[in-house]
Amino acid sequence: MNFTWMKWTALPVAVLMVGSVAMAQDQPAPSSQPAPQAQSESSATAATPATTATPAAKPKPTVAQRKENQQDRIAQGVKSGQLTAGETANLEKKEAGINKETAADRAANGGKLTAAEKKQVNHQQNQVSKQIYADKHNANTAHYGNNKVGQRRENQQDRIAQGIKSGQLTPGETAKLENQQKGINKQVAADRKANGGPLTASEKKQVNHEQNAASKNIYHKKHNAKTQPQAQAQAQPKP
Repeated sequence: MNFTWMKWTALPVAVLMVGSVAMAQDQPAPSSQPAPQAQSESSATAATPATTATPAAKPKPTVAQRKENQQDRIAQGVKSGQLTAGETANLEKKEAGINKETAADRAANGGKLTAAEKKQVNHQQNQVSKQIYADKHNANTAHYGNNKVGQRRENQQDRIAQGIKSGQLTPGETAKLENQQKGINKQVAADRKANGGPLTASEKKQVNHEQNAASKNIYHKKHNAKTQPQAQAQAQPKP
């Protein structure tokens, strides 16, 4: 009797234990992955548009740099034939005038220019700059022709252009040399017009004699003590 009661009492307990084990096995295992978090700091940073740095403004060229830039543009025009001898002489006469004024201002101020003087020089160079552009892009060009007279003229212009570019020739020296070339060119044009195009043998001889004198003049001016001071840093030349 006691045995039977214990038997029926133990049976529900065993069933309850088996059910508990089964329920425990059905529970999902705890995940090793952390719960999703809010957007990470790195992701948030990546999503934020980067701020574009404002490029630094280019420093304004100094008086010396501006002078050198103008000379480079004139030299290129002489070399390419975009500037005639007369145009070059006129431009360099103006550059020589600016240089003379600048030198006088520096001498009066112990070697320096005042803010007002710098502003005045910049204004003057702006005017010359416009004229350089206009002269280089107008219809007037140096036509040398495929002949000895024309080749000699072109050679002289190339030597002058090299002297301008290197600083061996000052604007004043260049103006004088180009005025000399202008005079020769004017004479050649008049002779050709009078002869229906060609030059006579004596006219060619005369032109060659004048170019020999001009050639010596170019050499002496390029090798004397006068030079165009070169700036330490150079701005990009304009056309």
